[in-house]
Amino acid sequence: MTGASSSSAASSGSFSGPATDPASASTGSRIFITGATSGIGEAFARYYAARGATLGLVGRRGAVLQSLREHLPGQGHRTYPLDVRDHLALQAAALDFLQGGPTDIVIASAGISVGTLTSEAEDREPFQAVFDINVVGTQATFAPFLASMQARGEGTLVGIASVAGVRGLPGASAYCASKAAVRLYCEGLRVELRGSGVRVVTLAPGFIATPMTANNPYPMPFLMSADHFVARAARAIAAGRRYRVIPWPMAWVARLLQIAPGPLFDAVMARRERKPRHSSS
Repeated sequence: MTGASSSSAASSGSFSGPATDPASASTGSRIFITGATSGIGEAFARYYAARGATLGLVGRRGAVLQSLREHLPGQGHRTYPLDVRDHLALQAAALDFLQGGPTDIVIASAGISVGTLTSEAEDREPFQAVFDINVVGTQATFAPFLASMQARGEGTLVGIASVAGVRGLPGASAYCASKAAVRLYCEGLRVELRGSGVRVVTLAPGFIATPMTANNPYPMPFLMSADHFVARAARAIAAGRRYRVIPWPMAWVARLLQIAPGPLFDAVMARRERKPRHSSS
């Protein structure tokens, strides 16, 4: 389960915007995607390549990244095997991609989900990794593209929050806190960029069938494939939605979590099964 906005969860984050066909919007576009070697990031790559976009793809596994590029339709895709925590390498990749022309969409999809316990000293490092990748990695992904987007007066930055960012869940406090931070970071950035022509879209997935959720030992209502998620997400991106929960029923789940009284929430969630420690994707 990957945050939701308190003011708009019940409406699935639907805001006014142009009714744009995502297929036509991506034809000829240049799109930079992190976390492209699996899950949502890989699904975004396949979706946009099939619709004529030229991609810059970032992932930690070089061989997997290269194989993905070889199987994508279209020409001119570039791959950058790196970890988003390596900010200099990430910046160099962004600048290299910009050499090929203006970037229309940047999707900060790199992320990990790790079960952690504050009582365990060895969990400090994975806790730190969750924030470095999920939160700081999002900022580091956006930063190199901002100047050119602002100069052009257009472009879209896409952050991946989560319904899990609405309330803290036992055993997943690092992940929940990181996704709440992504939501608020993107919200603040959107306001900073108001009037610049640069749009910030925040996507809040529910349960998506990816390696990240494969080992979850608890029920995952409204579980959705990555391809189905991306098809809906692309519409939100093309329309410039500010915030969108996908699938939409999870917006109501998020709203219920938000309004649940503290004592009731604590009592119910204390009995919830927990994500295995140190299992990440």
